[in-house]
Amino acid sequence: MESFEFQNGNILDDVKVEYMTYGTPKYDENGLIDNAIVYCHGSLGSFSGINKILPLTFEDCPFDKDKYFFISMTALGSSGSCSPSSTGLKNKFPKYSILDVVNFQKQFLKEKFNILHVLGLIGNSMGGFVGLTQAIEYPDFQDFIICGVSSFKVAGHDYILSKFVDEIITSDPDYAKGEATYSLIRTLRMACLAEFNFGLSKEALRAKSNDELAMDFEEFGNEMIETDIYDLKYCNEASMNYDVEADLDKINSKVLIIACKQDPHFPPELDAIPMSKMIKDSELIVMDSELGHLCFNELENISYELKDFLSDFDDC
Repeated sequence: MESFEFQNGNILDDVKVEYMTYGTPKYDENGLIDNAIVYCHGSLGSFSGINKILPLTFEDCPFDKDKYFFISMTALGSSGSCSPSSTGLKNKFPKYSILDVVNFQKQFLKEKFNILHVLGLIGNSMGGFVGLTQAIEYPDFQDFIICGVSSFKVAGHDYILSKFVDEIITSDPDYAKGEATYSLIRTLRMACLAEFNFGLSKEALRAKSNDELAMDFEEFGNEMIETDIYDLKYCNEASMNYDVEADLDKINSKVLIIACKQDPHFPPELDAIPMSKMIKDSELIVMDSELGHLCFNELENISYELKDFLSDFDDC
């Protein structure tokens, strides 16, 4: 895009957006795409997060590729799109919020596809933050939101985790240099390892031997050093400050909330269940999966429920 303006007034020019499309676009009488579903990935993911729903895109499946046109983009702040690492701005990149992520996405949809309204949005983890924020700020922009393993705010243990990650990063004096150093790479690894315990369920972790866990822990840390520490810092801070609890009554879209009983990040009793009571037109599914926060990799287990929810929009 030519430029993007952040909430804080900062403007960046020549803004990169990484994306993919999948499925079949259909057009209304004005020549506008009217069956678009936007997929929003989790923290520091990419457009490829849409792979989680691809097993359900065949004929007669909930996300039938012949019925819907999917657009998945790498969010503002993640390396494939405009981010601290891809711009080279590092710690001089403008601070951004979840609303900035929403506006970045919305501007792209308009400029690239002339899309002024989408059928729906599927958001996983931080992508759920994006979906709820969009539904609050732009209540007529979408017909439905599917919000998975997510919440209406970052609070409690999850807030402390974010604060801990932030503390690890900013405690390194090399952070202010704006360039990769050996110390920063080691600090990045430590910050990422703080997240290790919040993916799989406690049951799945307990099922492994300590030797297996130690190996998984080591491999996770080694893989995560491919992440840029400035991308991580900015994304973590945006999520840490997310709270839309007071505005949930502004949502007009129909909302499907997907939670997992074993999710260590967002336990249903603290997040999904209260949220379902605060959103007037919402449905709740609580999955049973030892994948925990990663349960979107098993969406085929709720295929019937997803298809039933989407049936309300077949004629939209």
